Amino acid sequence: MTTEAVNYRFCAQTDSGLMRENNEDAYSFDEAAGVAVLADGMGGYNAGEVASSMASNIIKTEMTRWLAEAGSAASVQDMRRALEICVSNANTAVFRAAHDNSQYSGMGTTLVAGVFRGNDLIMGHIGDSRCYRLRKGELAQITRDHSLLQEQIDAGLLTPEQAALSMNKNLVTRALGVDDAVLLEVHEHVVEPGDCYLMCSDGLSDMVRDADIAKILQLPLNPEQKVKTLVDTANSHGGRDNITVLLVQVEAGPEKRGLMARLLGK
Repeated sequence: MTTEAVNYRFCAQTDSGLMRENNEDAYSFDEAAGVAVLADGMGGYNAGEVASSMASNIIKTEMTRWLAEAGSAASVQDMRRALEICVSNANTAVFRAAHDNSQYSGMGTTLVAGVFRGNDLIMGHIGDSRCYRLRKGELAQITRDHSLLQEQIDAGLLTPEQAALSMNKNLVTRALGVDDAVLLEVHEHVVEPGDCYLMCSDGLSDMVRDADIAKILQLPLNPEQKVKTLVDTANSHGGRDNITVLLVQVEAGPEKRGLMARLLGK
């Protein structure tokens, strides 16, 4: 299979929404390294903010450092294992902080993390923060929620349409930092020029239908304007939760010239 060279453009925005005084979402990315992390915290007082900030910063920092040390020789399997280790380290840090500080007791966070390298995407997630991919006009959710609702859908107890109206949207079955070990779901994807990857907290996905997300991503706007429009739309629909959007736009890279073209200076 031949692959085309690609460039990545990252942008993000977080907003407290209209109903919450504080913002328990967090994101962190390193465009040069191709690392993006988004987290939606949970816990009393400011504990959710602490968990999401710790997780996103630890994973981004450690993964970026590992990629720099590993260099271009790193395989997809190497990167997958490295991401799992970084997430495990973040889980341990959040778990210990919760046990060492009574005001942080019970804190945790959902997580979605992507490593974009060449034409490969290693995607890991925990909980109900999501990643969507828009390719050739078709939007696909490439993560599967770790939630009670998703389990009920899988068991045939609810249809997706019934689930959209449920009052139990925030009951996740996995979270980072609540136990001494965490199970990260990891999968790999081949990236194509023109792809658009949208990582988001449920403050977006609960407020804006997938069909409307797809329409916004296809508007003739730059990535920063698309991110702002998504956040504004979630707020216009009620803004019941914190909203965080992290967009990764894939653009065609410079074509590799053949030997004769280089010799002729073309």
